[in-house]
Amino acid sequence: MCSMNEEDGMTVMTHSLTSQPAKPKRRASTRAALAAACWAAAALFVAIAHSMVAAPVTAVVIEAVAIVMMAAVYIRIAAPEATLDHALFVGTTWVLLAMATELVKTAHSGRQWFALLGTPANGALRCVLLIAWVIAPALFVRSQE
Repeated sequence: MCSMNEEDGMTVMTHSLTSQPAKPKRRASTRAALAAACWAAAALFVAIAHSMVAAPVTAVVIEAVAIVMMAAVYIRIAAPEATLDHALFVGTTWVLLAMATELVKTAHSGRQWFALLGTPANGALRCVLLIAWVIAPALFVRSQE
């Protein structure tokens, strides 16, 4: 919209912005709770797949898909504005939670338990799961910052 100032004879450009209310950012505690809930769901799916599928390669593929799906849910619901740093931090937290869970479960049961990260006997498949836990949230980041 243009308006003309009568006194100076100058044309002043003005425009009105139709501002949409900004989406409120989720609080850090809410994001942390949602990250933990999504990790717990992914860990449950991974443990179920580990116990039900006999073929190691097939099990790892199903487990990686479960991890990636829960990462998509987390980013979509909890942190749609997430940066790559945020997503990698969440992924690192997820792999640390998986390690801690396996340690606690092993200590509590007295038997080795490798459902979340895979057995050390299959090193390549274990690496696939470790990488899946870390990078899955980063696959869904939209922000380029």
